[in-house]
Amino acid sequence: MRAPGGPRLLLRRLREVMAEPVTAQARLDRIVVLIASNMVAEVCSLYVARADGPLELYATEGLNREAVHLTRMMPGEGLVGLIAATAEPLALSDAQGHPHFSYRPETGEEIYQSFLGVPVLRGGATLGVLVVQNRARRTYSEEEIEALQTTAMLLAEMIVSGELQSIAGQEAPIAVRRPESLTGQPIAEGLGLGHVVLHQPRVAVAKIVADDISMELDRLEKAIEAMRASVDELIDRSDDGRSGEHREVLEAFRMIAHDRGWLRRLREAVAGGLTAEAAVERVQSDARARLQRQTDPYLRDRLHDLTDIANRLLHQLAGQSLVLEPGELPDNAILVARSMSPAALLDYDRSRLRGVVLEEAGASSHVAIVARALSIPAVSDLPNITEIVEQGDAIIVDGVTGEVQVRPPPDVEASYGEKARLRARQQDQYRALRDKPSVTVDGVTIGLHMNAGLLIDMPHLEESGADSIGLFRTELQFMLAPSFPRLNAQEAIYRSVLEAAGDRTVTFRTLDIGGDKMLPYMKRLDEENPALGWRAIRMGLDRPGLLRTQLRAMLRATAGRELKVMIPMVSTVTEFDAARKLFDLEIAFAKRCGHEPPRDIKLGAMVEVPSLVWEIDEMAQAADFLSVGSNDLMQYVFAADRVNKRVAGRFDELSPAFLRALKAIADAGRRHGKPVTLCGEMGGRPLGAMALIALGFRNFSMAATAIGPIKAMVLSLDASAAQCELEAMLADHSRHGSLRALLQALAERLDVRL
Repeated sequence: MRAPGGPRLLLRRLREVMAEPVTAQARLDRIVVLIASNMVAEVCSLYVARADGPLELYATEGLNREAVHLTRMMPGEGLVGLIAATAEPLALSDAQGHPHFSYRPETGEEIYQSFLGVPVLRGGATLGVLVVQNRARRTYSEEEIEALQTTAMLLAEMIVSGELQSIAGQEAPIAVRRPESLTGQPIAEGLGLGHVVLHQPRVAVAKIVADDISMELDRLEKAIEAMRASVDELIDRSDDGRSGEHREVLEAFRMIAHDRGWLRRLREAVAGGLTAEAAVERVQSDARARLQRQTDPYLRDRLHDLTDIANRLLHQLAGQSLVLEPGELPDNAILVARSMSPAALLDYDRSRLRGVVLEEAGASSHVAIVARALSIPAVSDLPNITEIVEQGDAIIVDGVTGEVQVRPPPDVEASYGEKARLRARQQDQYRALRDKPSVTVDGVTIGLHMNAGLLIDMPHLEESGADSIGLFRTELQFMLAPSFPRLNAQEAIYRSVLEAAGDRTVTFRTLDIGGDKMLPYMKRLDEENPALGWRAIRMGLDRPGLLRTQLRAMLRATAGRELKVMIPMVSTVTEFDAARKLFDLEIAFAKRCGHEPPRDIKLGAMVEVPSLVWEIDEMAQAADFLSVGSNDLMQYVFAADRVNKRVAGRFDELSPAFLRALKAIADAGRRHGKPVTLCGEMGGRPLGAMALIALGFRNFSMAATAIGPIKAMVLSLDASAAQCELEAMLADHSRHGSLRALLQALAERLDVRL
């Protein structure tokens, strides 16, 4: 049985109803009557999802009107709940024979046999269920299902607009705007309260019903071609002749852009009366709803690609840039993105930025490093966050706990507001300590230095009161450059850093690239275990021209000043000796060329490979200073990736095994009279720093934001008492597992400020 006038007539009439100056309930009542008439159905009902879980009957034609706002069912309950749970249409000629059928006597639906229901979707979320029913047994056609889905899309826009909130009741708001409390991986500390700004903003589909279908089909075809061309350009730009996983991912991306089934559904949606933009939104919403419910990781990963392709197509249709222009950033902005490059983050106005939320980015990723340098709280590992939020939503980002509150209720917002004010007061207290010497209660001086990697870090040196730059990551400038920086460019960078540091020392780390830190213009290697592969000094020794150019630039930039250089990822003393020879060659070359030499030159080694712990005395003799990279050393000692959630709970930096290894390094430095600095995250946490001081460490390099809390801890610590207690703990070989609880109790006994 065909609907009189078909879906196009229904869409036109619905558009007219949408424009009528009536109440929300009156509009819904009129809509269900129109749908029932057009679908030749005795019943049309709309169920809307509430924020507290159930689906509530909001309007009906054919069922008992008294049941409106009284009949409710949970997702998975009854046929309506089944559709909400699966996000898929359901067409039945014998509804009462279905195992999910749930009889509700107040509705009077027992006389109806046939049932057709579709989810009301927006962004993959189920906002409600639209149902038609007939007394006679009837097989609904694909055209009728398609027509009802298209109609549901119009209702989704009505729900999202907030119009129905006026009839929702304060105790049960509609689910579309419900608060979301999420937990991800904290990658940059801090607390930010603001409003969502999508880094790649979605296109708002303002017009749903097409005026001219042939014109919309033409617009769609042109946009598809332009989108395909942009994808091809992306792949060509990334193509360097390599194969393997990277290439396979890009090719899978291109396959989606050419997928015939997806494109056919787009064209059919337009032929059914939608605008090109509405067709993309409709087809993408259906696909997203299905893929989000898949358990297969591969299929769920394809959701990201499909979302990206659809987003590109929508931007082509709207003639909009795919990425938000940095100058468009409002005040109190929280950037939300699937992923983001460090260069993109640096483009935004820091004074307006309060936080960053990403679907995917590790704590050691480039964008995380830049976020920490900018002191911007950031949280990652939040699947589909770009689909959960809307532009302008209130949002809170806790970069300490990893919590993200989307559309927080007033009490939650007030609680975090108080937390932010408390943090601000603490920061004021830490700033008051800036010029105080960092000396323990029993007179032990502790050097507090700052990690940096970009010129934007340098103002924090004065603000934090750090003694020096204990680690300058030279690779970050290389990562942001469009091509490998030449000698003069490198020299200019290092000179600018030294000038910004004033009379404070800067310790430059040579390029630590490879593994997860590849330069965008260098060929990526396919390594089964890149963390243990060709990286850092291994790459420098195999490509001596690369290392010598960097050393030459440093020597020129530090004319008349002290030059401190440290070599990363040293695994044997032999490797360090080889690097020293290259350094000596560059020193000799500078003298022959008549360049003014540095006032003093020191070459140190980073201790982050466990093999060096068993050569630590030889290493302490060969190097001018040692610097412990506790992040890498810990993951290599425990053979566990520190950002892998599956193994994150299987090791602890405060375990006896790791503390004994660290003590061996500190003891070797003391025996041979060589300075030892710890520049990993462990030294930037008060409890970890307390344990390290008890082990004999006297210098730490950390993020600028950590210096205040660590100095407060140092000023309250009796180092000798802590050393005696910790030595007793490590001598007791009957203890197993982490010493964290014991050290926490020790801090309380010693009245240490943590």
